[in-house]
Amino acid sequence: MTKPTAAEREKFEPWNDPTARPLVEFRNVTKNFGSFTAVDDLSLSIYEREFFALLGPSGCGKTTLMRMVAGFCEPSEGEVWLAGENITHMPPYQRPVNMMFQSYALFPHMNIEQNIAFGLKQEKMAKSEIADRVGEMLTLTKMQDFAKRKPDQLSGGQKQRAALARSLAKQPKVLLLDEPLGALDRKLREETQFELMDLQERLGITFMIVTHDQEEAMTVADRIAVMEQGKLIQIASPRDIYEHPGNRYVADFVGDINFIEGIAQSTNDELIKIETADGLIVECNSAASIDKNQQVWFAARPEKLTVSRENPVVTGSNAVEGEVWDIAYLGDMSCYNIRTDAGKILKVTQLNHSRTSDAPITWEERVWVSWTNDAGMVLTS
Repeated sequence: MTKPTAAEREKFEPWNDPTARPLVEFRNVTKNFGSFTAVDDLSLSIYEREFFALLGPSGCGKTTLMRMVAGFCEPSEGEVWLAGENITHMPPYQRPVNMMFQSYALFPHMNIEQNIAFGLKQEKMAKSEIADRVGEMLTLTKMQDFAKRKPDQLSGGQKQRAALARSLAKQPKVLLLDEPLGALDRKLREETQFELMDLQERLGITFMIVTHDQEEAMTVADRIAVMEQGKLIQIASPRDIYEHPGNRYVADFVGDINFIEGIAQSTNDELIKIETADGLIVECNSAASIDKNQQVWFAARPEKLTVSRENPVVTGSNAVEGEVWDIAYLGDMSCYNIRTDAGKILKVTQLNHSRTSDAPITWEERVWVSWTNDAGMVLTS
């Protein structure tokens, strides 16, 4: 098992290859629970070796989708396909998939070695093969020193590794991860995210993760599907989801963002000029098709804005004066909430390049928030 090269990772985009066949397909899938529609006429393709994330708030349908791949529930309408086979009505134990739960679901009366071996014994694998496979999984997840321990003798991170080893032991075509890192503290969760990525790349197994943690999805996934009320809102790479969201819902759900509502006044030469109700002029580079007098929203991430005591802009646009309303010092950066004279709150983040500052911006100070023409995007919905 070897990691793919940087060139291979850069070129890995099977979803853009018209000849590539999906590994997992949802074909016009709907799932109803009584009068409630959890998944609404959804079609989706996931490819071999892909790390795919389903992202959305609680109740959006992401876990229901995963459970339909696992076979724990069936669609009310539509079909689920795996490796070219219709598995819609196939029993869970016949599917070449495995699922890792948030609770880990380890058998408390078995040690870790026995937990990993359980599924292999159920398949009547030879004892020598089981021993080899268990040893491989323990090494892969760096759990060799904990093989004889029971789950209650492990930390949260160790339990997560043990559950992962057990899930991978049967070498599934797809590993389903249901909020797998939710029980870990922040630092351990961040470390484990990179370990998951490294493991998935080396094994070449398709990983499908369900999460409501935007940072987690952005870190681990090749592509992210943002969901709302049983529908897919946007599917794209983490970079495109963050930098080019399709609408305000996606922009707002993935990371912090500022919205400035206004009317498009001119759209010449790919430069859109927007005027707000309180007279602020925003100029933005945009290739979007915008009509004059159309209602739009200028959207800019906090790190794309600048806060300063003096107005650095001389053109009369892309700058607004306000008062420092709140400050959060996060060590590597400072976050400012600036209340404009029109009463709108703008969020600005700035890196703390030096350990100290002679005159840091503080509460109730009058400041200017400014940005460049390419700092944000124009959204129409």
